[in-house]
Amino acid sequence: MGASLALYYLTKASCCAAIEKTTMDSVSSRPAPLRKAVLPVAGFGTRVLPATKAIPKELLPVFDRPAIQYVVDEALAAGIEHIVFVTGRGKGAIEDYFDRAYELEDSLAHKGKSDLLAELKAGLRPAGSLSFVRQQGALGLGHAVWCARDIIGNEPFAVMLPDMLMMAAPSCLAQMANAYRQIGGNVIAVEPCEDPSGYGIIDPESRPEGFGGRLIKMKGMVEKPKREAAPSNLFISGRYILQPEIFALLASQSPGAGGEIQLTDAMARLMKMQSFHALEYEGRTYDCGDKLGYLRANAAFALANPEYGERAAATLRAALDERG
Repeated sequence: MGASLALYYLTKASCCAAIEKTTMDSVSSRPAPLRKAVLPVAGFGTRVLPATKAIPKELLPVFDRPAIQYVVDEALAAGIEHIVFVTGRGKGAIEDYFDRAYELEDSLAHKGKSDLLAELKAGLRPAGSLSFVRQQGALGLGHAVWCARDIIGNEPFAVMLPDMLMMAAPSCLAQMANAYRQIGGNVIAVEPCEDPSGYGIIDPESRPEGFGGRLIKMKGMVEKPKREAAPSNLFISGRYILQPEIFALLASQSPGAGGEIQLTDAMARLMKMQSFHALEYEGRTYDCGDKLGYLRANAAFALANPEYGERAAATLRAALDERG
């Protein structure tokens, strides 16, 4: 057993005791404010190698900005005040990206490029509103989320997978936060898919009134079911609002698929104790985790850009015409 995994399991006894002391069968009828988000960014990006050999996949540009910037902007649009990045070795450039760039700012100022300087400064967050913690081993998404436990504390929080870019207005997380403020508990974003066998699929129980029929009470989740056995065609699309009790469950979670600590396994346990709803959000998800998905995201965000959209469309059409 590796040192990281051994250290992880040393916390089981204390965290299991925390579960016993916590009333987990219900969540307050007045949900606690959603202020924090966890962004797991420690992955190697193997599906888009060799581009990610020296560059974190989260910093690969999607049209005119790094992919991670879209996710952070989505979080801010939902009212998130503090973002926790769970990083790993070789990911220091992410921290640098969200820091001041004094030399660049000074150069832009001296050259009179005020528009670019203003755009650069607009992306800066207030001091202390970003935190970075290390996941010291590839132990799974559940373990990555668990690494943020001390910063999140006893608060509800969002988990946002940076591979998944959501094109939506209001933002996907803003739609989820609106639902959370009304129903509390745990909320995940879902979207229809043609082939359930490639995704985590929800098992719906009912659709409560309101929300245009888009809110679904869940009774379970199934990982990559066969099409004929799938309980629905709604896949979990990389956005979660979770209660802090998930941390104690993650600490006692046995390895699942791939020998890793899986977030969905802990969520399935939490679902037996607290309410879980899925929101079929209004928008579209672009999975940047593979090369063709990354290409689709680039095209979609280029076409949607208010300044460059028309020229981007003409450029893409010209490229297709040249291909014949």
